[in-house]
Amino acid sequence: MATRNPAPAYQATKGSLLDVDRDFYTRIALSQSRELIESFEMPIRSGKAFVVPRGHVCRISTPYGPQVGDLNLWALNNPRERFWASRTRQLHRSHVTAFDRLWSCLPYLRPMCTIVGDSLAGYSDDVGGRVHDLLGTRCDPYVNQMLSGKDFDFHCHSNLTRAILPFGLVESDVHDVLNVFQATGLNKDGQYYMEPCPAKVGDYFEFFAEFDLLCGLSTCPGGDLSTWGWGKDSNTDDMLDCCRPLAVEVFKLTNESLLEGWESPKPAAYSGIHGLKMPTFTA
Repeated sequence: MATRNPAPAYQATKGSLLDVDRDFYTRIALSQSRELIESFEMPIRSGKAFVVPRGHVCRISTPYGPQVGDLNLWALNNPRERFWASRTRQLHRSHVTAFDRLWSCLPYLRPMCTIVGDSLAGYSDDVGGRVHDLLGTRCDPYVNQMLSGKDFDFHCHSNLTRAILPFGLVESDVHDVLNVFQATGLNKDGQYYMEPCPAKVGDYFEFFAEFDLLCGLSTCPGGDLSTWGWGKDSNTDDMLDCCRPLAVEVFKLTNESLLEGWESPKPAAYSGIHGLKMPTFTA
């Protein structure tokens, strides 16, 4: 029996921010005119916050093999504008790849970055699971305590909380993530599942910053998720052997002609007041 494939609910109109200029971003992806301005390796079970200036490219890679990373984004100059995972999932797909964009929350609603490189593009497991997950969110110590009765301080939520403190942000600023390199899907009953990370040594995920970004990244304590689990019988120490560092590089594009005609997207143009009206006062 043929499987029905409904049309997506959100489709790009020509000239809208959802209508990505693929030629422009392909030129950025292929350009060798790059200057490395920052690079670092993230130890296992750690978090780090870092800046990616507008018009720059950030590459996250797996130098030692499979490892999941949890990514948060904020507007550098206004952290109230932050990544909106669920709207990104609606506008693009449950698992993002090249030419998809990561969108900010209301009332801003604009692309924060555009994905320009994905060495795992096209990956799918035998039941339709994909990689770079927007279905789930970060692991956290609250769910862990609820399910296992144990405290553990190095879940992605905690790693991100520590990472952003030097930038004046706090735990409540941590939000739903993009799970980079994480393979997930929904089973036949609509339940969320996770598979071992398919990344190999040197796989990468690249994005172009549409405006100045503060990024937070956590090396997931579950590592490649090959031995991951919840519950009283789970033991985070058992996962140490499948944890590996991630590498981050930030590049400036040195060929200025690449960015000719490009400008940072403006916040959403809605100018209404949600149906609220001031009363009319008469003397």
